[in-house]
Parts: sequence; C-alpha cells; structure tokens
Amino acid sequence: MVHPLANSALLFSASKSRESTASVSPRSKRGQRSLMESSKENPAHSPDRGRTLVVMAKAPRPGLVKTRLAQSLPVEAVTELYRCLLDDTMMLARSLRTVDVAIMCPASDVEELTRLAHGAVVVAQKGEGLAAGLTSVFAHFTAPGRQRVVAFNSDSPHLPASVLESAFEALTGHDLVVGPTHDGGYYLVGAKTAHPTLFDGDGMGTKSALEALLARAHGKQLSIASTESFYDIDVESDLARLAEELRLTPARAPRTAVWLKHWGRTLAQLRTAMGNL
Repeated sequence: MVHPLANSALLFSASKSRESTASVSPRSKRGQRSLMESSKENPAHSPDRGRTLVVMAKAPRPGLVKTRLAQSLPVEAVTELYRCLLDDTMMLARSLRTVDVAIMCPASDVEELTRLAHGAVVVAQKGEGLAAGLTSVFAHFTAPGRQRVVAFNSDSPHLPASVLESAFEALTGHDLVVGPTHDGGYYLVGAKTAHPTLFDGDGMGTKSALEALLARAHGKQLSIASTESFYDIDVESDLARLAEELRLTPARAPRTAVWLKHWGRTLAQLRTAMGNL
C-alpha cells in the first residue's frame, strides 16, 4: 500500500508481516531492456518503461561493511554476510519485470562490484558518503526517457517485490516516494527528477534521517508518498529477526539463509544475551 503524505505527516503505518502486499494497478508488460536501449526509446510508448532500480552498494571488504554487526561477530563472517545480502538483493531486483537494474557505489568499488553484479550496470558516485551516492543516482539516471528512478539499499532482500513495485507506482502521482525503516531511516527513495540539495545536511545514517529528508522535501514543496515500513539489517536484533523469517521461507533470500544456518548457534547465543528478540 502506498501512503500519500501531507506536509505535516512524519508517521507511517508499520507492516504487520513480510507478506504484506501493495495494491498495484495492472500494467501492460514489455520485455526487459538494457539501459542503453531504453534511453533511446519514446517514453510515451508504455507507462511501465523508463523504470530504473538502483541498488546502493559497497564492495564487501572486511571492516568496511556492517560494522555494527562486527562488534558481535567475526569480521570475516560479517563481510560474507554482506556479500550474501547483496547477492540476494540483486536477485530480488532482477525479479521485477520491465525494470532496469543498476548499482551505484564509491568509485573505488566499481571494479569489484562489476564482478559481482551479474551483468547489472555499475556506476561510480560523485563524492563520498551516502548523501553523495543518492544525489548521484538521480543526477545520473533521471535523464529524458527515465521517468521513475528508485534507489534501494543493499541489505533488504527480505522485502516483498510488491513493495518495490508500489514505489514505482507511487511516482506516477507524486514527486517523491520513501520507504521508511523502523529505526527512523529509510530503505528506499524514488523520484522522477534530480533534486540536487535534497540529501544535503546532517542526519544520514541516523535515527533522524527520514525526518530530515521529509523536512527538506517539504521545503521544496514536493508531493510525497511512502511505502510500507520495514526493517533493514543493521544490528543483532535485525539479524535475529531475519533468521526467524528465513528459517521458514529460505527461498526469499537463499544465500543469506545459508549463512544464517551456518551461524545459527552464534545467533542463538545473541538472542539469549539480548533477551526477547
């Protein structure tokens, strides 16, 4: 379900379960296009063309990914976990029809991620940090013929594909769409055009990230919609929750499920130490 946001709205309906779905109107489907092909075509031919999903990623290098989890697990295990999350996220992205898939990353990571991208286009961001990466996504991909662009994090392979579809659907009637996380951040953001200062300022990666983004969007008088609220994988409680879900439905994120099964005893000890997770 997509929720339009009034200028004062900063609260979102939380999803009851991973199986929650969004209402998406049926659309005529067309074959998958390459990024080069789709940029040359007339955007009026089909309402489903011109959709690009950009995964925000880093190269899986020890000590540089999922650093909060590395406080409780061996750094090598955390690095492999991120590799699994990224691989399953790319599988989720490729499951969408009539959507071009790309990766945006730091320039130093392009070569390594190109080897892991399974054919997806990998683009180097301009500048350092997540804010620069998001700004680069919309500066690069919202060219003529690409009406709807969604930037998606690389650690939410458990998200229903229907939520990603609903984000693209929301952009038919709104300037901006956001996917809020339970901790005050956001797992996706989409737009139809570049807004150069939208991601400026403090708050990226903090519990106020979503609030800061919405405040800047309201200041630009952008119409905003939200998708369902979900969790991403940042801390031990997130990982324990994901382990419980994938224990029942491992096909949703198969590589991550294998990793979780291997590290199950350690995760069980974490659950015991942290209480009722």
